Amino acid sequence: MNQDIRIVIIDDDQSIVEALTEMLELEDFRIQSFSDAEKALASLTRDSPVVLLSDVKMPKMDGLTLLSRIQLLDPELPILLMSGHGDIPMAIEAVRDGAYDFLEKPLNPKQLINQLSRATEKRRLVLENRALKQNLEQQSGLKEFIIGDSAAIKTIRQHILALAQANVDTIIYGETGSGKDVVARALHQFSQRSDRRFIAINCGGISESLIESELFGHEAGSFTGANKRHIGKIEAANGGTLFLDEIETMPMSVQIKLLRVLQDRTIERVGSTTSIPVSLTVIAASKDDLAQLGEEGRFRKDLFYRLNVASLTIPPLKDRPEDILPLFHHYARKAAEHFSRPLPELQSDVITHLLQHTWPGNVRELKNAADRFVLGISETSLASLKRNDDSVGCSYEERMDQFERQLLEQGLRAAQGQLHEAADLLDLSRKTLYRKMKKHQLDKQNFRSTEENGQI
Repeated sequence: MNQDIRIVIIDDDQSIVEALTEMLELEDFRIQSFSDAEKALASLTRDSPVVLLSDVKMPKMDGLTLLSRIQLLDPELPILLMSGHGDIPMAIEAVRDGAYDFLEKPLNPKQLINQLSRATEKRRLVLENRALKQNLEQQSGLKEFIIGDSAAIKTIRQHILALAQANVDTIIYGETGSGKDVVARALHQFSQRSDRRFIAINCGGISESLIESELFGHEAGSFTGANKRHIGKIEAANGGTLFLDEIETMPMSVQIKLLRVLQDRTIERVGSTTSIPVSLTVIAASKDDLAQLGEEGRFRKDLFYRLNVASLTIPPLKDRPEDILPLFHHYARKAAEHFSRPLPELQSDVITHLLQHTWPGNVRELKNAADRFVLGISETSLASLKRNDDSVGCSYEERMDQFERQLLEQGLRAAQGQLHEAADLLDLSRKTLYRKMKKHQLDKQNFRSTEENGQI
């Protein structure tokens, strides 16, 4: 009953401490003792699972001073004071100042055990309520981080909170664009490591010749072009979280070295034999089944088992239609703020299109659609094409050409003729945008702002 809350006895008389410890341990209390109030106070935090039983008359710091300090630390931490002087005014003052009770020496065992049991139960309820409130606050914050109303997303939020506190290596599975990086950041943000660094590396975006140096770092002169020491991503993430995206693309030779890091929690920079201890949580993400890749010999089984302490799977957006509109609203609001544009009203035909679309690009595709919607270049509704009188009587190819030109014009106008920004808005490469502009004889200068063109 009393195993989770400790009784901290503070008394400079060792014989009293020993007698109280023996009596209370026989009653199943956990005991910790100090002969110095200052040392006892230094061992406590606001949420310490303790009840204090302290003498009043002690050298250095007496019981009443300890009481005032405890009130500053945590006014809900129960402290029972005991004194052999029968000082009634002192007892009244102590209880008025926040003491749980005042007991007179020699102590009545039955009264002491009864009061300590009540104080222990009070402390347990206080800590449980605090933990519940913190959990609710975290869940509320996580809803702003991981958006959606589907059962799958609600389950993922619950698992994130549990795994973030457990501080274990985790694999996140999901299709391209499903938000694996967002889940990884949430696992870091809601952990006790949130004040340390979150280091992300895309294993598929770095050449095989460079990934080892990027991960483990290198010493000056370790290879051609290594002019100075370079701290790798693993070392940079020490104390925090390392996120390895597209880990299925990691070369086998690097997988072996990563396995050693996970086993020993040490690294060696390229060109060095010195082991550097690291303490970090590793989160890996993959669009492929790593267990299946292991069976096929395309991923090391031992690395998979080492990483797979826990795993999360993000379903594709088409399998959770309840999340489409909340996500679209979220990204549309962010786009309106980013582009300093008013948030357009969602018409029924756009909503219908959003819900009927299969979203092969998942959340990433939806975010791009929200950006275009806010900028007025949304392809989620063909109403603008239908309103184009010039398209009446045209062939299918001619009408599609007109629609393409219209989209290009809207994108260039929104970007004020800046090709890089226009390409991002239209989700095109700059090369493709340039080619299509030549096809439709569009000149970027015609879309520059009047101020840029020297006009008023």
